[in-house]
Amino acid sequence: MNQLDQIIAYNEQFVQDKQYEPYKTDKFPNRKMVIVTCMDTRLTELLPKAMNIHNGDVKIIKNAGAIVTQPFGNIMRSVLVAIYELGADEVVVIGHHDCGMTGINPEKSISKMVDRGVSGDTIKTLKNSGLDLMRWLRGFENVHQSVENSVNIIRNHPLLPPNTPVHGLIVHPETGKLEVVTEGYQALVVE
Repeated sequence: MNQLDQIIAYNEQFVQDKQYEPYKTDKFPNRKMVIVTCMDTRLTELLPKAMNIHNGDVKIIKNAGAIVTQPFGNIMRSVLVAIYELGADEVVVIGHHDCGMTGINPEKSISKMVDRGVSGDTIKTLKNSGLDLMRWLRGFENVHQSVENSVNIIRNHPLLPPNTPVHGLIVHPETGKLEVVTEGYQALVVE
């Protein structure tokens, strides 16, 4: 049985046994918070437990590295939807130590793409169309700076409601210990 079949078989029993009932909630975050964090597998259960977050408490947006790279990209759009449509009124960016995006080498990533069947012509076409693959695939060298950069993109977004606290944290992926990089309440006072 392949992984998808295993998931579907489990799910049928899950639904039949009504195991979903303890997780019932609505789409509005109880704690009125949206979190941007990394997709790292170590954080799936650890981060919510370390923050005392339960089903229905917050909106969680995940990507590689918890990086907001574009003010008008998908991550920022999701943050704004969480705020304007779903009632969030605080934003938290949470990076972590030992992230897979630390020191990522775009040239090696492209080489792996070619090794897995993406044609060199496709890579060339993308480069010639104006896409800076090296920039697009680049990770970061310093998690503190990465969190600060993402927080600054969000804080300075022209569509972010004034007086919205935007915090930056780093979580240890083994212990769950949180470190405050930048505190959104203080930043509002300084502005």
